[in-house]
Amino acid sequence: MALSHNLNLASQGTSLKALFSGYLIVVAVGYLMAVVQIQLTHGLADGEYGLSIDDIVYSYYGNRTNSMLENKLHGSMKPMATDEERDAIINWIHQGATEEAYEEQGIQDIFESKCIVCHNADGGGIPDYSEFQNIKDRALVDTGVTISALARVSHIHLFGIAFIFMFVGLIFSLAAGVPKPLKVVAISTPYVFLLVDIASWWLTKQNPNFAWLVIIAGGSMALSFAFMWIVSMYEMWILPRRGTDTRDALLDQ
Repeated sequence: MALSHNLNLASQGTSLKALFSGYLIVVAVGYLMAVVQIQLTHGLADGEYGLSIDDIVYSYYGNRTNSMLENKLHGSMKPMATDEERDAIINWIHQGATEEAYEEQGIQDIFESKCIVCHNADGGGIPDYSEFQNIKDRALVDTGVTISALARVSHIHLFGIAFIFMFVGLIFSLAAGVPKPLKVVAISTPYVFLLVDIASWWLTKQNPNFAWLVIIAGGSMALSFAFMWIVSMYEMWILPRRGTDTRDALLDQ
């Protein structure tokens, strides 16, 4: 007599469960590292640890009361220089940020010893401070991330995160204990909010009032990821196996 095989997570063989679980664990760790990276970049935009609305505004719209260099020296780049070095750079900015003073007041030495090791032509998209004009441009009023940088980060996130959620959603689609309407909503939600998240960056660049949308969209993606991850791992390893045919049982021995 032929035995039916139910296509769900609980009934999969150990090898396939290990494959799915390995992927889910790695992307979960990657997600956590992304949260840490956000805290160490955007989360320090206002000079304090912890992501806030001001951090979002300063990152995308800018802190237009100061220059970008000054804001970075008070924020995410604060640990990279001593108090004396920061004060020297800020005083140079307030005096007009001229190239002559840059050389004569020792500002060039500070940049060469503390900044150019990362901010160079091979810096992977971050400003190249080996060129004075790039430093001069960032000694002007801080208007947040540039349009070119925003476009670059946007397309990277759209491609990369869409692939992550495709495979997470594919694994979750085999969950048997979730009603179909809820399953469709859970799988669709991260794609919707990914588009909203990217759009909110561009909107915040134009108007700081959209900063709330960045946090709402990012939080919604994280919740949908957590829901699909927990349900998938639960059905694979905790929920009793159902509908396993004889062939799978033998393979598991």
